[in-house]
Amino acid sequence: MNGLYRASAAWLLGIIAAIWVATQLTAQRFGYQPALGRPLAPPHVYAPWDGIVWLMRYHGVRDPHVQAIFAQQSFVWMVGVVAATVLAIVVAVRGWRRTQRTSDLHGSAHWADAREVRATGLLGGAGVYVGAWRDDRGRLRYLRDDGPAHVLAFAPTRSGKGVGLVIPTLLSWPHSAVIHDIKGENFALTSGWREHELGSRVLRFDPTAPAGSARFNPLDEVRLGTEFEVRDVQNVVQIITDPDGRGAEGEEAHWIATSSAFLLGVITHVLYFERDKSLGGVASLLSNPAFEDARQLYAFLLTAEHDPELRLGWRDLDGAPTATHPVVAMAARDMLNRDPKEATSVLSTAIRFLTLWRDPIVARNTAASDFHVGDLMHGRHPTSLYLVVPPSDIDRLKPLTRLVINQILRLNTQDMKFENGRSVASYDHRLLLMIDEFPSLGRLEIMQTALAFMAGYGIKAYLITQDVGQLTAAYGGLGGRDETIMANCHIQVAFAPNKLDTMELLSKLAGTTTVRTETKSYSGTRMAIRTHVMVNAQESERPLLTPDEVRRLPSDDALIFVAGHAPIYGRRIKYYEDPTFAARARIPAPSGDGREPIDVTPAHAESTIGAA
Repeated sequence: MNGLYRASAAWLLGIIAAIWVATQLTAQRFGYQPALGRPLAPPHVYAPWDGIVWLMRYHGVRDPHVQAIFAQQSFVWMVGVVAATVLAIVVAVRGWRRTQRTSDLHGSAHWADAREVRATGLLGGAGVYVGAWRDDRGRLRYLRDDGPAHVLAFAPTRSGKGVGLVIPTLLSWPHSAVIHDIKGENFALTSGWREHELGSRVLRFDPTAPAGSARFNPLDEVRLGTEFEVRDVQNVVQIITDPDGRGAEGEEAHWIATSSAFLLGVITHVLYFERDKSLGGVASLLSNPAFEDARQLYAFLLTAEHDPELRLGWRDLDGAPTATHPVVAMAARDMLNRDPKEATSVLSTAIRFLTLWRDPIVARNTAASDFHVGDLMHGRHPTSLYLVVPPSDIDRLKPLTRLVINQILRLNTQDMKFENGRSVASYDHRLLLMIDEFPSLGRLEIMQTALAFMAGYGIKAYLITQDVGQLTAAYGGLGGRDETIMANCHIQVAFAPNKLDTMELLSKLAGTTTVRTETKSYSGTRMAIRTHVMVNAQESERPLLTPDEVRRLPSDDALIFVAGHAPIYGRRIKYYEDPTFAARARIPAPSGDGREPIDVTPAHAESTIGAA
């Protein structure tokens, strides 16, 4: 009713104003003659109704000039009535809209509009692909992120994560990349463009391949002869003795700790003394039939001369120069001091952790290195490393895959340069970690830790999981340690899930909105001409997207969440429907193993970047 009162008041004031203006114009046209009567206020301000009095008094005068003046007065009245009516309607409509407007009392969640989508920076035309969005004109716009933010995608099996996220990104990302490539599909569809058009050095590391795989020996990354060698070996041991990253408790924890200490010494010995300086060589040494018993092996380690010329300055506990590496000597002495039965159990545990390297194909592909992890960010060309893992060997190869990723992160996040009080890039190429089925690698401690700072070193993570359950199983609730994984991935993408916990999470991420409901009540007799209608409006909260609505998302739709912005209701990309992507995917994959970098001029490489 307040709106009606305001509209009526506006109309009445408009009419009065029009009459008053007409009166003053009429008085001016008559030259303020005394015959008009006494003004309301000196010198020439007349009462609004004086114009009506003059019209009634002088309407019979036949003078054309007088008739013209009164005609003007009538016209002003008419215009005033129309203007007052329009003003009243505007006031009434605005008042009605105000009553219909929903407040943010219970939440303000909403889908991002065009202005808000632009504000996210995802329409910049560079970087990784996180989806698509249809603008007001119906055009499908790709959403891409080229900033340091990490991306986490929830995409069930067969939901289109490959065709919509992974492949478009790899067919346009101009820098180095490490791709966890289950089945080798990404290599088949993207490596051709990355090598022949982009100019990237392409490496296909498939430890189970009898031929056609690049080789990588994790022990080649140990900085032997430096103060970092023990740390580097310890990091290797930590990964291979905890293949799931879950740690151990009770008696199992004891055997892991003791075998880790022993392996630290054995690996150090192999690097200094043995011809086969690989984990396969470590496995062979521990099972070498030349040793009649375990104590003979320990005695051999205790007396091995790792520095025959005493150039490294090692000393034993008595301070005397020694040719045996102190770490190796301590590990061997520790085993000799143990009860024979316990020492045998420690040895058996160590051998069990190296079972993978008894496979001659794996041992051969990890016996030498065709690349170093530093090449990814500091090589002559960008490098594309495809970690190809057959589905049947995911669990078996988990220790090796985890070890490779661990070393990539650790060794590329060590040195940061500063100039003028600010950090500066100390790398030649940015690095994208495209890790599909991320939780299948188990809990990677370095990933939880490094996500918070590795962007400063030029590393961007793109992690893909099927659902929340997978992530929780590997890292604990939503990425463990107060949701570390989720908290450090500022962009999250989701396709239609099939697990309830993921539906509930996405519903929470979308947020809560305020909805308005109206109830009407009527009073009066059934046949009354006028019936009183009472409208009662109430506001309540509801999820912007309920779990059930999340479950029923169309297969072509996607949800994109960017920290600090409204959620985007987007679309899924299909690379094969884009002529540029389809043409790039048809370029044949390289037939070599990537052991030698190709020679592509920088100009040719740059000419293809950003063409998508």
